Amino acid sequence: MAVCARLCGVGPARGCRRRSAAREQRRGAADSEPDTDTDPEEAGGGAGPAGRAPLSLLELPPELLVQIFGSLPGTDLPSLARVCTTFRRILSTDTIWRRRCREEYGVCENLRKLEITGVSCRDVYAKLLHRYRHILGLWQPDIGPYGGLLNVVVDGLFIIGWMYLPPHDPHVDDPMRFKPLFRIHLMERKCATVECMYGHKGPHNGHIQIVKKDEFSTKCNQTDHHRMSGGRQEEFRTWLREEWGRTLEDIFHEHMQELILMKFIYTSQYDNCLTYRRIYLPPSSPEDLIQPGLFKGTYGSHGLEIVMLSFHGKKAKGTKITGDPNIPAGQQTVEIDLAHPLQLPDIENLRDFSELSRIVLEVQEQVRREEQEQQQEEEEHSQQAASQPASPLGGEASQPFVLPMGVISRNEDYPRTCRICFYGTGLIAGHGFTSPERTPGVFVLFDDDRFGFIWLELKSFSLYSRIKVPFQNAQAPSREAFDEMLKNIQSLAT
Repeated sequence: MAVCARLCGVGPARGCRRRSAAREQRRGAADSEPDTDTDPEEAGGGAGPAGRAPLSLLELPPELLVQIFGSLPGTDLPSLARVCTTFRRILSTDTIWRRRCREEYGVCENLRKLEITGVSCRDVYAKLLHRYRHILGLWQPDIGPYGGLLNVVVDGLFIIGWMYLPPHDPHVDDPMRFKPLFRIHLMERKCATVECMYGHKGPHNGHIQIVKKDEFSTKCNQTDHHRMSGGRQEEFRTWLREEWGRTLEDIFHEHMQELILMKFIYTSQYDNCLTYRRIYLPPSSPEDLIQPGLFKGTYGSHGLEIVMLSFHGKKAKGTKITGDPNIPAGQQTVEIDLAHPLQLPDIENLRDFSELSRIVLEVQEQVRREEQEQQQEEEEHSQQAASQPASPLGGEASQPFVLPMGVISRNEDYPRTCRICFYGTGLIAGHGFTSPERTPGVFVLFDDDRFGFIWLELKSFSLYSRIKVPFQNAQAPSREAFDEMLKNIQSLAT
């Protein structure tokens, strides 16, 4: 503290003999030397006399102050600039702001190229990165029951909103598709420019409004750029090829009503104003069965959808990030009871659907009895047993796996071995989320990146594969914040 005080030039109130001696020395030198017009601040400070430690930060060399100031958070620098004119002048050095852009926002571009356009690194930090920092991360668009996944990132000298889309049905192991919806960059020193990237005519004028901390909206100011020369029919066919990877004729009879509704919602929302709400990646702990995260999975005739797998004590939950007309985005599609593992029969008996159904229904009845007993008993030992989470996945031996006869799967290329199975329930409903109910099923863990779910009542199988994208700025600040986020997106889905 004493060294810091001396450097800052404040020192103790009394007793600082070193400061007193130095002060007397400077007074003597001032009496014997002629006056000069040089202002120490205008000269940028400077080191103290040879052989003496600096008594103030102002006496340090400017290049050293640049290094010190560059290591501070960018949000602290404006306050520092108000200390004196020397600090303000040094803080105009682009080296400081180049470092802050790199360390705080990962800008790896050669920022010296900005000098050609007259935009400084300080402009990039203050008018682009810092101003729009609240929209970095993962978001779910409010598009009726369909939802979606938007990732806003710093990409070079741009902030870009990438919409992530599942692979084409039914290839769940293929990488995600993505396309830009908007971008923000500095065209001049005055302010950042927002451009809409939707449509086929290139970037055009758009607008972003940060509604509140975890919500923002986008608006296109030139929706004519979304139109195609061939009219709505050409737009619809192009959209089918991009979103579904198939032609109109291929899926006319199977999906026409749903496709018309989905295309209408997408077009009307993008043409006007779209609202996004923040979502977090689920927090993890050593007790988790596998690493939680985002997965893409098959949903019968609805194609592939995005699901978030999270762990909550003795339960694991799959929450829909994208949805369909039956089960909207935000709803909890599957719930896995980690306290009730299932022992599958041998491979021959597993082919018999009635045998698997018998095993699952027996566990369902056991779960019901335990829930009734838990409500009636208040003893401490019974409560501890009921709340005991599952052990983390260890050295469980793989066992052969095959779908029972009669179970429908859109993806026949599922793994033929699994690690462990659990009892679970899945959410089913009619069109428009009518008459929702939870029905029994089987959660099948294949490996660290794939799992499946057998819906007993529907006699169908969904296969899920991990989304391997290193999302930035997407971690929940706390478990409580993540749980609150889940409640919010589920309440919006009802």
